[in-house]
Amino acid sequence: MREPALEERVARLEGRIQDFGDRFDGLDRGVEALRTGVDARLESLERRMDARFAGIDRRLEGIDARIGGLDERMSLQFRWLVGGQVTVLVAVIGTLVAALFLR
Repeated sequence: MREPALEERVARLEGRIQDFGDRFDGLDRGVEALRTGVDARLESLERRMDARFAGIDRRLEGIDARIGGLDERMSLQFRWLVGGQVTVLVAVIGTLVAALFLR
């Protein structure tokens, strides 16, 4: 059996190198397709998360408004309570002063 000539060996190596080049091109295309798919999914996820956070923000604004309304009502009730207590205190003091001076 004879040894292949140098030109044949070089031609075979060039063919194998071309195969590797084709494989790398295929890998590059696959990675690029994967990157595109991941980017699309991340954008979709980001849009969904933005929509959810916007909904949460709207709900929190509603809760803040309700808490503000409750705070106003509590302040009003507190003022009425303090006013009533002051009125009772003045009435009691007035009664005691009147009882003291009418004796």
